[in-house]
Amino acid sequence: MPASPIAAIGTDALADRVISHARRVARSATREGRAVRVGVDGAVPDDGAELADLVARRLSADGVATGRVRQRDFELPRSQRLEYGATDPDVLWDGWYDDRALRREVLDPLGPDGATSRHPMRWLPSLRDPLTDRSTRAELQDCPPGTVLVLDGRFLLREELADGFDVVVHLQTSTAAQERRLPDDDERARTRPSWQRYLDECAPATRADLVVRFDHPDRPALLG
Repeated sequence: MPASPIAAIGTDALADRVISHARRVARSATREGRAVRVGVDGAVPDDGAELADLVARRLSADGVATGRVRQRDFELPRSQRLEYGATDPDVLWDGWYDDRALRREVLDPLGPDGATSRHPMRWLPSLRDPLTDRSTRAELQDCPPGTVLVLDGRFLLREELADGFDVVVHLQTSTAAQERRLPDDDERARTRPSWQRYLDECAPATRADLVVRFDHPDRPALLG
């Protein structure tokens, strides 16, 4: 794990770093007829969502074909998520997000084998509305080669998902920062231990392309 932070760079500069990584991959992805799958991995959903939104907006403004997916739109049904209570960290780890659907409908179709199995490549922007707990009935989207798909979520570098990304930025947040920014007691109770399990078992900081100290989202710092 990186030992010391580089000077704070600001969110715009951080977005530039992520975009730079994505553009490097996009050159070969276009030739190979596939997309670039960028993951923003963080314990606090709003942190990852805001950075992913910024990256996607700037890519789109630069004329890059861009897609945006939120892991929270691929949650399992509420009855399954809350079967053992709202504070169970094991459920957040094992039974909160539909990783199989995320791979089947988004990550795998846009990867190296997507262009040969589906013509053209197609991806699903959402599966289930997190508020209504109902299917969004979203339509599949076509994906030209070189498209950059930006996805935010938790546990993106666990075994089930890690090889589905071409670029991953991992946001490090302390327990105190999670306590401040997670929205309610239930969320804090299930997130802190499950995120620590993720750090212990998956060592995401050793696998990510960019590791960012994100205790203060307005002052992110790259770790070297």
